[in-house]
Amino acid sequence: MSNPAPATPMTPTRTATKRSILMCKPTFYTVSYRINPWMHPEDPTDTDKAVAQWQTLYGVYEQLGFDIELIEPIDGLPDMVYAANGGFVLDGVAYGAKFQYPERQPEGPAYMDWFRDAGLRVAEPVETNEGEGDFLLVGDVILAGTGFRSDSTSHEEIAKVYGRQVVTLKLINPSFYHLDTAIAVLDPEPTADGAQNIAYLESAFDEPSLAILRERFPDAIIATEEDAAILGLNSYSDGYNVVIASRATTFEQQLRDRGYNPIGVDLSELLLGGGGVKCCTLDLHPVGA
Repeated sequence: MSNPAPATPMTPTRTATKRSILMCKPTFYTVSYRINPWMHPEDPTDTDKAVAQWQTLYGVYEQLGFDIELIEPIDGLPDMVYAANGGFVLDGVAYGAKFQYPERQPEGPAYMDWFRDAGLRVAEPVETNEGEGDFLLVGDVILAGTGFRSDSTSHEEIAKVYGRQVVTLKLINPSFYHLDTAIAVLDPEPTADGAQNIAYLESAFDEPSLAILRERFPDAIIATEEDAAILGLNSYSDGYNVVIASRATTFEQQLRDRGYNPIGVDLSELLLGGGGVKCCTLDLHPVGA
């Protein structure tokens, strides 16, 4: 799975990199409260279907050769499946999550316990933040979302934890309440020419944030509203293979045109809770990787 993609004169060569991730099986998944526009507790959810769809995603990651760690789900915490929100891991340090809504707040300590048991140094948060939901690593820079969940003061906190540049981006559309619903990191490691790229939804951001994105990523893929509306951007890439929502067909073609290998999965049941591929995937960013 790590072989470079074939290139044409107009298509860059893409190379897969080994990824190490943390996931949580949706054993107790349901939608019993409403903390985002996707959630409708009056509508029934199917836990068995959610588990089966999650298992398919897990299988795709296995086939891609990823190192997959699992955290035990906890009864009463139905959103634990969205592992990306559980923290941010880099340089052997885990910056813990401090959730905004009471329904999810017990997840923070649960994930920090896992990080400690895994041998990571844990930086306990003072400021409200929701982990990789709002923090995305692109090269040496951390893109940081605010506007709905993570407080902008957490951006200063995470900058002190890692000593990295943190770029604040403000989300303005409540349907895209986490940064990872509006931006997909396509190149987790620099490409052969040193470039790193993303895809994003323009309408999710305020004008100052759009100016930053346009300057930093002039070759970014601009997602359609239709693909974003099924969390098509909530995707996970190893630099060549990009696991996406199977219904995000325009995004799929955009990726192919840029030399990536899109792999579609159906997480429609987990979408009812406001999550997709990336929400289920916490990047562990191993030291030295």
